[in-house]
Amino acid sequence: MRRSYGVWVVSVCLLAAELFPVSAHAYLKAQGEQIIDTRTGQVVLLRGLGVGGWLVPEGYMLRIPGYGSPTSIRNLIADLLGPQLTDQFFQVYRANYVSEEDVARIAEWGFNSIRLPFHYALLTPPDQPGVYLEEGFQLFDRVVDWCRKYRLYLIFDMHCAPGGQNKDNISDSDGIEARLWTDPAQQDRVVEIWRRIAERYAQEEWVGGYDLLNEPVLPTGHSTTELRLLYMRITQAIREVDPNHMIFIEGNWYATDFSNLTPPFDTNLCYSFHKYWNEPTKPTIQYLLDIRRRYRTPLWLGESGENSNPWFGACIRLMEENEIGWCWWTHKKLRTTTSPYSAPITPEYQRVLDYWNGRAARPDAELAQRALFGMAERLKLEYCEFHPDVLDALLRKDFGQRPVPYAEHHLPGRILAVEYDMGDEGVAYHDADYWKVRGLNSGEQWNRGSAFRNDGVDIETSGDSEGNGYSVGWIEAGEWLKFTLQVDVAGSYKIRMRVASPQSTGSIQFFMDDSLLAGPVGIPSTGDWKNWQFVDGPSVSLPAGRHTLKVSFPTGGFNLNLLDFRLEDSSVKRMGLFQQLRSGLWVGKAYPNPATDHFEIPVLSNEPVPLTVQIYDSVGGLIATVHSGQVGAGWRNVIWNGRSQDLSRVPSGVYVCVLESGGRKLVQKLTVLR
Repeated sequence: MRRSYGVWVVSVCLLAAELFPVSAHAYLKAQGEQIIDTRTGQVVLLRGLGVGGWLVPEGYMLRIPGYGSPTSIRNLIADLLGPQLTDQFFQVYRANYVSEEDVARIAEWGFNSIRLPFHYALLTPPDQPGVYLEEGFQLFDRVVDWCRKYRLYLIFDMHCAPGGQNKDNISDSDGIEARLWTDPAQQDRVVEIWRRIAERYAQEEWVGGYDLLNEPVLPTGHSTTELRLLYMRITQAIREVDPNHMIFIEGNWYATDFSNLTPPFDTNLCYSFHKYWNEPTKPTIQYLLDIRRRYRTPLWLGESGENSNPWFGACIRLMEENEIGWCWWTHKKLRTTTSPYSAPITPEYQRVLDYWNGRAARPDAELAQRALFGMAERLKLEYCEFHPDVLDALLRKDFGQRPVPYAEHHLPGRILAVEYDMGDEGVAYHDADYWKVRGLNSGEQWNRGSAFRNDGVDIETSGDSEGNGYSVGWIEAGEWLKFTLQVDVAGSYKIRMRVASPQSTGSIQFFMDDSLLAGPVGIPSTGDWKNWQFVDGPSVSLPAGRHTLKVSFPTGGFNLNLLDFRLEDSSVKRMGLFQQLRSGLWVGKAYPNPATDHFEIPVLSNEPVPLTVQIYDSVGGLIATVHSGQVGAGWRNVIWNGRSQDLSRVPSGVYVCVLESGGRKLVQKLTVLR
């Protein structure tokens, strides 16, 4: 009976495109092995981000312990806030986790699609088949409107199906059984819900398609034939109201096993697979390429991520070399390095997490409310930390060929060790362990400190008052870092290294533009991994201009916070252009002088220092304060525009420029000619 039913559904689905009239709108469509835009006929390679954690909260994304399903998370919050405040919390949470600004930013970065994971209960109450919640559909409508505005294809993804398509927290199952497969009534609801979604969005051009079930896992004793039959039922229901949009189907066992899902049963279908924690090499996807070639049906990597930047880059290169679109997981999480955005964990929210983890007493109602609503408020982009290195790995075409600066480095000045260039392992840096390919629970690590950046480089919080709070640790023999830098002033520089180590086994070596500059230099013991000290290194001669500095570690066993390149006074004196204002701070003569309304005063410093620059008239009256505050390391020009404090132009005459730092002063005369 099942076989004859399946043949009937296949026939209906294959004929649907012929029975419906051709649409005047443009949509994504499967054409042979590729996806095309029907308006232009051009091939579309989907490059997208998932917005996971938004409509389907997951414990690991919010750092919430326990089962981590949407229901268990809600129950934990309701236990602290009560039902009414919990509803209000989720309204704030949803408003801030993904807003129009998030969608605009995704488009601005260069992605062309979004995968929207959703929980079926957003659209219909779990215990009321046939009843639908307009509020949930209106939320969908807003996302569709945003995607239309910013020209992003939106792919709906049923992440939590009635009963649970697997027994895990990600499908909001009960943790015991994937009841979608053991309770036929739940399958009826899935079909009904998808039909309602398709009916609402049948004519929407920026809906890219329908991802029917996220990561199904059939229980023991259930065949993937059942998965195929359910997919066919859903597709038939969709085609009754929507002949336009693509159908994406995922394989069994977390979207990896497509047994019995071929041949395709619809003319506008794409096979969607997921890829995590294995080698980013062609043999791992060859079985999928074989399916595509044999059945002339597109492939889509619907979900991947949660690894290091080198793995990201290699996986995306693999996809694009084989003309497979992709969607990355996910655009935002709490305190993460693997997403473009990381939302902060406030001390109050940490206090709640400690309670849930059994490390603190139950917070009172007021504290719990402040903590949870504060967490939801700080999901806004304005509070989030941006990770340019993640986007660099995802989107830069030559990520694997050349490094690009993570930050601007000027010498003289300091270089933070964690601000090495962006690029692939072996291109911007070398680290012994840089991705996870042996499985989720293998214990394999990258970035052992799990902080700041998502590369293989082992970064941790430094506990040091110097720098930006992070340092490179777990340094092993043979590892190295590259920095693109600008030498503002040619001359002799003294290198100082900020290090910590309980032993004296380490060494460091410097290369400029691939030529040996200095070293190796031994690193002495400082007594502890967190006992930071400056260690004097060599003096080196640096030419002016843009250069690449390679810092290598012949031997390891120490932590590195920063490198301080201090221009030696003898080099400045040889230049004959500067006067020393204080140790490590020099001031050049103003130019042009005389001038009409533009004077530039060169300032050269080894480190950030306070500087006040004021203009006086010939009788000692203050005309203007040109600068008051710190100047950074390097060479910069302080500019006076020939105007007084009220912005009026000063008359011709001789004026006095007084530069002061640390109680010491230098005076220059400036002549204004009108």
